[in-house]
Order: sequence, then C-alpha cells, then structure tokens
Amino acid sequence: MTTAFDPIVLGGRRLPSRVAMAPMTRSRAFGPGAEPTELMATYYAQRASAGLIVTEGIQPSPIGQGYPDTPGLHTPGQVAAWRTVTDAVHREGGVIFAQLMHTGRIGHPSLLPDGLVPVAPSAVAAKGRVFTHEGPKEYVTPKELSEAEIRQTIDDFAAAARNAIEAGFDGVEIHGANGYLVHQFLAPDTNRRTDAWGGDTEGRIRFAVEVATAVTEAIGSDRVGLRISPGNLYNDMAEDNPAETYEALLAQLAGLDLAYLHLMEGPDRDLTARLRKAWPGLFVLNPFTYPEVTGPEALKLIEDGSADMIAYGALFLANPDLPARLAAGGPFNTPDAATFYGGDHRGYTDYPALSA
Repeated sequence: MTTAFDPIVLGGRRLPSRVAMAPMTRSRAFGPGAEPTELMATYYAQRASAGLIVTEGIQPSPIGQGYPDTPGLHTPGQVAAWRTVTDAVHREGGVIFAQLMHTGRIGHPSLLPDGLVPVAPSAVAAKGRVFTHEGPKEYVTPKELSEAEIRQTIDDFAAAARNAIEAGFDGVEIHGANGYLVHQFLAPDTNRRTDAWGGDTEGRIRFAVEVATAVTEAIGSDRVGLRISPGNLYNDMAEDNPAETYEALLAQLAGLDLAYLHLMEGPDRDLTARLRKAWPGLFVLNPFTYPEVTGPEALKLIEDGSADMIAYGALFLANPDLPARLAAGGPFNTPDAATFYGGDHRGYTDYPALSA
C-alpha cells in the first residue's frame, strides 16, 4: 500500500514524501519593490522537509497585484531577492515551486502603480471589500481586457516563469483557482465575453490553456503545475456546471504533460473523483475539510488512491516540520489566524519544531 511517506517522482524530481505545502498568502514582502525578504527565506527554509513547497501567490506583473505586500517576479530586484529564498530552501534539501498569481478583478487601484486599475475578462465587479494599506475598500469595476492585453498577460506569465527559473525555483504553479484571473476566465458569471475568449466552454477555457502552453514552452512542462478550484465561491464566484468546464479543460491540458494538477477541493467529492480519473498525470489534492484545517486523517486519501500528494495549508503554516509530526501522529501547533497576513516574525518563523 502506498503511503504519504513514500517517495514520488514529480517532473523528474524524486520527492521524499507526498506531503506538500500549499500556497498561502502571508503579505510580508514589505517596501515598494515587492521583493521577498530574509525573513521570508527563513520561513520557507524552515519548511523544506515538505515533499514540495508551493510559495504564496506571486504577481507576474505590476497589474497582477491584488493585496498589500505580496511579492512579484517581474523585476531584476525581485529575481535576485527570490534567489536568497530558493538557495535557503535548497541548502535544506527542499524542492520549491513559485505560484504565479494574477488576481484580476480582485484588488484595488490604490494597490497598483501609475494609475492602473484591476483588469478582468469582463467589466463585472466583485461584491465585497479588499484590504489595502488605507483599510478595507470596495472592489471597483475592472477594465475588460482587450485582445492585445490578453496576449500581453499571457506573455507576462511566461516571462515570470522564466524569471522563476533564473531565481532558482524548481518550477512554477499557475494559479487558476480561488476567483483570480485564470478562474475568472473559466467561470461564466465573470466571463461574459462573446469573442473567442468566452461565449462557451471552449472559449472560457482558452485563456487557461494558452497560459499553460506559453509557460511550458518557456520553461518546460516538467516544471509546470496548475491549481484549480471547481465550483469555489470564494471572491464572489459562481459556476453552475463546473464538471463540464473542468473536464473540458483537463482534456485540453492532458497533451501538455504538466508536472502536476493541484485541486483545491470543494464539498463535491464525486467531482474530485471524476477529475482524478480524467487527469493522466500526477494529482495533488488540497482536500475539503472546512471549517476544520486539513489534518492527519487526510493521509488516507493517498492510501486509497484518491490523490498522489496531499497539500496542507494552515497546519504547515504553524508546523514547520509537518511531515515529521504527521509521521509521529502529532502533536501539532495551533495556527494563529491573527498573524496570517502581514506583521513580523511572530506567527511566521517562531512556531517551534518538535526538536525544540
């Protein structure tokens, strides 16, 4: 029987276990350069025992930023700063992928430079508010992307992927989930276009397919993963028939031979099983456990074949040596939600390891 603590090959790399660290926004890239810090290098290096680390969302361009103090991968300074992070992880024997996240309509002009406004497939504002340096603000109506701007955005993803490899990352994960730009193209409520980038299932999946294609051409398919979250309502999303959309998407992506597919699961376990069956490659699952954090019981999903790897979020945030703790059956540090976003080392790099 396969267990979560057996090695696995991902994109030609032998990983020591099937326990992955899920991407988690931490908002600690302070300063105008949106560059990672030495504290961030410490944070990721502490968690290098993960079979795979996927970083917090990293904007591939200035207009892709949706939250305060999130890092980028579109300037030489950012590339150099990320090199300190990847070097620190590799010194500890870890494997780390950069998650490329364009937030699309989720954001606010006050977070963007030079008078830019958030962009999206269609000019449909999200309901709700986003946190800014000036406090919470209502989402604005985004600018609908033109054909030329869509092409430029695809190029931005590819350029950021090349920057990631230059910065020492082992690969990248395209963020196609959680109501951000790629997800906005997939969903009919946020993509109301009538051109070739919308209108029907084939049109709505086109952006995701072309981003994945451009990124694989830039750095090689063995270095590229994709995260999806079918039916996820987060960030005011709505998808009436996610099975049709995502089965079509996976059929189009199957020929790219991506390193993995990362599913952020909703409550529909039957849909998870359908997508698992439809995907020919390595399948990473961030299981649905709301309102609880994903715990050791999720390891059974490796044993029963539901997934090839399990991605842990909040529990990895609070337990830098999570694979060892899972193998030992605990104990587990409790995540402190008050320190999830922004701040200093507290609730970031001060969670103790078992050895302490």
